[in-house]
Amino acid sequence: MGPPKTLRTISQEAFDEVVRENVEDLGMDPTEALQDAIETLTLQGVDLSGIVRCVPGEGSARDNPLVQSLERLKQLDGDSKDRISDEYVEEMVVLFNRISELCGSKEESGNASIALRNGGLELFCSLCYKIPSDCERAVASALKAMVLLLQDLHSTEIFRKSNGPKIVMDILNNGKQNVDILHGGFAVVAAAATANEVLKELFMEMNIDELILQTLSTYRGDCVSSLYDAIRILLTPDDHRVVASQVYGYARRFAKIGIANALVDSLHGGLNSDGLVSASIALRAVAVNDEICKSIAENGGIDAVLRSIDDSGDQGNKMVAKVCCSLLSKLAGSDANKSAIIEKKGLDKLIKLSSRFSDDPSVLQEVMSIISVLTLRSPENATRAIEAGAGDLAIQAMQKFPSAQQMQRNSCNMIRNLVVRNPENRTLLLKSGIEKYIRKAKQNHESCKDAARDALRDLGLDNYL
Repeated sequence: MGPPKTLRTISQEAFDEVVRENVEDLGMDPTEALQDAIETLTLQGVDLSGIVRCVPGEGSARDNPLVQSLERLKQLDGDSKDRISDEYVEEMVVLFNRISELCGSKEESGNASIALRNGGLELFCSLCYKIPSDCERAVASALKAMVLLLQDLHSTEIFRKSNGPKIVMDILNNGKQNVDILHGGFAVVAAAATANEVLKELFMEMNIDELILQTLSTYRGDCVSSLYDAIRILLTPDDHRVVASQVYGYARRFAKIGIANALVDSLHGGLNSDGLVSASIALRAVAVNDEICKSIAENGGIDAVLRSIDDSGDQGNKMVAKVCCSLLSKLAGSDANKSAIIEKKGLDKLIKLSSRFSDDPSVLQEVMSIISVLTLRSPENATRAIEAGAGDLAIQAMQKFPSAQQMQRNSCNMIRNLVVRNPENRTLLLKSGIEKYIRKAKQNHESCKDAARDALRDLGLDNYL
């Protein structure tokens, strides 16, 4: 497969000229002329993102409210050298808020591209540098608008070349007492660092980990939810241009200075469901090795997760249930933590959760995944899992949801761990009729074939291939 085709670009002026020629030279009506220009240029491989599409006679690109707001901000930026005059700050708040509304509108999804094409991101970086730090409303409004333009590698590179990382870090360090600024700043960090290894590294070089720890220590609860997103993104190896990401080292650095334990404290702090989901995902991103997983457990992490699992069942919140199960599965990768989870009645809690969400295979597959980890190379845990009801869970779920591929696969993996070192479990499961459900999964789902084959083999059956 060859390299992806590069789209050609066109200026706003050139696009408008094509539309005008359709009207004047070809006699099209204005609406038809605009539509023809869009279709023709698209077929020719021209990138029309960021182009203002106006019907002739009904205005021009300059009449677009987004373009007008940007032009006014450019004027204010050009008129100021190092600092925006106080007399213009309130006007800037109105302009930034208008741009945020226009770029965040689902009905006008192309506005962010229009703002980007018209230099919006460079402009926002310049203005953020010039807005006085005590004008907190203006700073917060600018950050809110900025994050809407950070949508892909092209935009994040513009942000980097505009000195965006240092500008935003300075804002965060100077605005630690303002929740709106912290929320907006960390949202920008998360958006900018997405799929951009260079920006992750720049933020780490500017000690964003220390700033994250300070913020977690100061603000409990949900008031700076974007902070959790920033942690997750900084620790995600999502830049496909990079062969070896540094995020594993960043995670160890986060844990070393205390961020993992601070996240555990957040879980204990009574987050709402959205905050709990975000904090759990962030903690999972930090838990990259056995030492960190054990440290999380020693600080009460397993207790917090098991309590959240119980609460999610009582409240019927499947998103919290799935995320907390995923986190617990990561923590269970440590052998010491496996024992702790078992001792804290973790298996009973998981089976209880599965009964609460017996109609949702997406939750059941997460429960099965944890049980697979807990029983891996552990005959004793496999016995306890069967006693808790893991065998019944597998049979009932496989029977009820034959088309749920991932759940069927996870069930096969769990069955294998339940029986591979426990002959008595094989007898119990075979008597319950598990074989036919495994064979159905093997036959119906390509993704299940290997897991089903291994389960059949470890059940002691000859015809498993």
